[in-house]
Amino acid sequence: MTQATEASWSAETAEAGLARQRAWVEVNTAAISANARSLKRRIGPATSLMAVVKADGYGHGSVPVARAALSGGASQCGVATLAEGIELRRAGIEAPILVLGNLTQVEELRSCLRWQLMPTISGMREALVCQNLASGQGRPMQLQLKLDTGMARLGADWPEGPRLVAAIGELDAVQLAGLYSHLASADAPPTVDDGLTTRQQQRFESVLQALGNQNLEGLSCHLANSAATLRSGGLHYDLVRVGLALYGHSPAPHLASVIPLEPAMALHARVSLIREVPAGTGVSYGHSFHTSRPSRLAVVGIGYADGVPRQLSNQLEVLFQGQRIPQVGAITMDQLVLDASDCPALESGSVVTLLGQDGDQQIRPSDWSERCQTIPWEILCGFKHRLPRLTAAQAAWEGPTPGAH
Repeated sequence: MTQATEASWSAETAEAGLARQRAWVEVNTAAISANARSLKRRIGPATSLMAVVKADGYGHGSVPVARAALSGGASQCGVATLAEGIELRRAGIEAPILVLGNLTQVEELRSCLRWQLMPTISGMREALVCQNLASGQGRPMQLQLKLDTGMARLGADWPEGPRLVAAIGELDAVQLAGLYSHLASADAPPTVDDGLTTRQQQRFESVLQALGNQNLEGLSCHLANSAATLRSGGLHYDLVRVGLALYGHSPAPHLASVIPLEPAMALHARVSLIREVPAGTGVSYGHSFHTSRPSRLAVVGIGYADGVPRQLSNQLEVLFQGQRIPQVGAITMDQLVLDASDCPALESGSVVTLLGQDGDQQIRPSDWSERCQTIPWEILCGFKHRLPRLTAAQAAWEGPTPGAH
């Protein structure tokens, strides 16, 4: 090893060590690529895959996720905000990018033109603004029209679809690149499905039929989110927009076996202190837990400020060497406490897994969300940026053997 290489290695080792000092998110980009490949096999060659990387790639890091998804077969990216789209462009992502949020301000749409981002529009006002901005630029500005078929959120009223498509088609400086809608309950199990997805698809289909084949030429029509992608090939159309499944999680239990998915995130934290306490000791704020025996408590450097929900207090478990260890007392802003009485191998400096796999044991975001009465999406998006995002190699790397040359 050269002196320069050794110095570089030492610096990287020190940086990785600092990142793993307290708590961190481990992101497996190979799993993202594998999930993209599984999704591509599911939808077939006639349908394109859009990787939805909004909310910093659902907490995984939007840039590495986008690169991994594109290498796995995705052809486009979806983001929620203008800033998210610009971040991908600045990172060198050249694939088409759709901004799923509604951009209404002139400067926002001007930025879309500059950075070659496709804005979502819900009416003619934004289309005319784009027309004025793109006139004389030498290339048409691509945009996509969203229709509201039952979500009551963004989008033009679906009966207005044919008229709006025709009107936008008359503009010479813009190109309508897509027509889409969003499903409200595609994840509903068959036993409770009230037919809303069918009604939404029928409304979408009625617009497509009114437009006819000629007006649909060059137009990407899409309806499916992760749940619809797994639910039925009849919902796929030209493109599917996949978020949660890309990250290795099924949007509903009854869809979990449709294709193999590999979770791409693990959450780890380090034990900072071990303390022995007598029976009857109250733990953490409010003393919601008292030890029932002489106990060995482990303090772990992660809390609700990092994204571990306080609602999980006295319900959380962590993994260590394939063993489940219960969390006790109130989860605080920066720390939580484990009852390690039955795990003598756990020591100060040991690393525990809050989400992910350890041996034959696994904890998923859905395990947390069910106990918090929320959804896995919220859990994944809740991890704050003071938690470093490390690749699997960075998380495992201990650096060179001392004295190796």
